Amino acid sequence: MGVSSYSDEYGSTIPPARLFKALILDSHNLIPKLMPLAIQSIEISGDGGADTIRQINFAEGSQVKFIKNRVDELDEKNFWFKYSLIEGDGMMDKVEKITYEVKFESTADGGSINKMTSTYYTKGDLC
Repeated sequence: MGVSSYSDEYGSTIPPARLFKALILDSHNLIPKLMPLAIQSIEISGDGGADTIRQINFAEGSQVKFIKNRVDELDEKNFWFKYSLIEGDGMMDKVEKITYEVKFESTADGGSINKMTSTYYTKGDLC
């Protein structure tokens, strides 16, 4: 198995609590409305916390029909979220899983710094 990570961060004028609510807690409602040509729906199996499964169904005509993410950890107080891509058509023959860690931090001006690390666990030596 190969393992490879990528980290990125960006700033926002929006406070971390508001971004966390929209992009993490309410994403299953918000994202299909914001991206109707790309995302048909997001189905939730669970209470939203650890071990919840989120299936993202892509719009008709997309090369990928769906992916499934599992919530690994959710810390609403500290605006931290970890989840794993565990299933998806067209990619699981090369990837065992992908984990994502997302953190929203406050800035002095009332906005936020948003950090994300993706770790790819490939089958074989694809990294």
